[in-house]
Amino acid sequence: MDTIEIVYIEGDGAGEDIWRASKGIFEEAILKAYGGEKSIKWINLIAGQKALDKEGQLLPKQTLETVKNKKCAIKGPLTTPVGGGFRSVNVYLRQVFDLYVCMRPIRYFSGLPSPLKSPESIDIIIFRENTEDIYKGIEWKEGTKEAKEVIDFIKEKSGIQISDDSGIGIKPISKRGTQRFTRWVIDYAIKNKRKIITIVHKGNIMKFTEGAFRQWAIDTAKEFPKYLRLEEDRLKDDVLDERIVINDRIADNMFMQIILKPQDYDILLCPNLNGDYLSDACAGLIGGLGVAPGANIGDDVAIFEPTHGSAPKYAGKDMINPTSFILSGALMFRHLGHDKVAVLIEDAVEKTIQSKIVTYDLARNMSGVNPVRCSKFGEEVAKRIGENS
Repeated sequence: MDTIEIVYIEGDGAGEDIWRASKGIFEEAILKAYGGEKSIKWINLIAGQKALDKEGQLLPKQTLETVKNKKCAIKGPLTTPVGGGFRSVNVYLRQVFDLYVCMRPIRYFSGLPSPLKSPESIDIIIFRENTEDIYKGIEWKEGTKEAKEVIDFIKEKSGIQISDDSGIGIKPISKRGTQRFTRWVIDYAIKNKRKIITIVHKGNIMKFTEGAFRQWAIDTAKEFPKYLRLEEDRLKDDVLDERIVINDRIADNMFMQIILKPQDYDILLCPNLNGDYLSDACAGLIGGLGVAPGANIGDDVAIFEPTHGSAPKYAGKDMINPTSFILSGALMFRHLGHDKVAVLIEDAVEKTIQSKIVTYDLARNMSGVNPVRCSKFGEEVAKRIGENS
């Protein structure tokens, strides 16, 4: 039997419950997809609070080296303890491996609770530049020498008055970072036959950061005339043009559009902060963060993870919805070239939800549905994979 090596980091808080509920699903999907000829060899690593408790550091050298060598990993949510060395373990992983693409698919599965009248039209992927913007963490506390120096510099160079009791942050967005990110997303859109790419920005206010992001993305799109066209470059009605449309929307307007007309949107191309906001907002349209998967991808390494936090108050209670982690696994298998495995997982998740077998976070928004435990949900998904013909 051939084995597929997969690196996993269980995670902190409720990560152990989520992992136990998901592991059997992944193994069953591999066995089913390949008729029992392949299986998974798991490589267990630690990070976050567990690593700090065991080895005295949030990201042990072995963890970083193994992920780098294997080039792919799936991980549960990680806790960043106060004073732990990083502002965020998750953000640090994106930076150390240069995972400049954050991918957040927002797909409605039949049976999920939604505030929309017609949620079945939602099939959107939010792509977020992952390494720049305010997530660089460049800021100075109010009252510090550094903050005063920056305030004085701004006053001297621009004449703009800033109150002395202000905290100061820097928002870098580069041409190079925007172009490589945009090219990656365009390549994905072409390969996966997507229809529309919408640049989401606040360039009407932040002209030289988000406004520049918009322009650099459009300029990059013009490198692909065979596959893309600008929204305003319409051909005559009698000419069929199947090229991908690229347009843009102001960020605040985008929040309204995604609620009123989600069917008009396909891929959202976002700077870091806008993508962060929109990912959570759009997840709310399909049931919440518990059903929204995530991936962080670079040229050499890809890490797949649920979009929610570690939920430490639920640790060991077998309550948390594992769907985000399960679907992140489906993204991972597709990334590794195991498309049939991904389809089996996604279909089984949808069939389980359609059967009204859901955890408490979904059940509380569904009439007459009693929640099941995290482990039970995992068992039901695995069972439906086994039953899949």
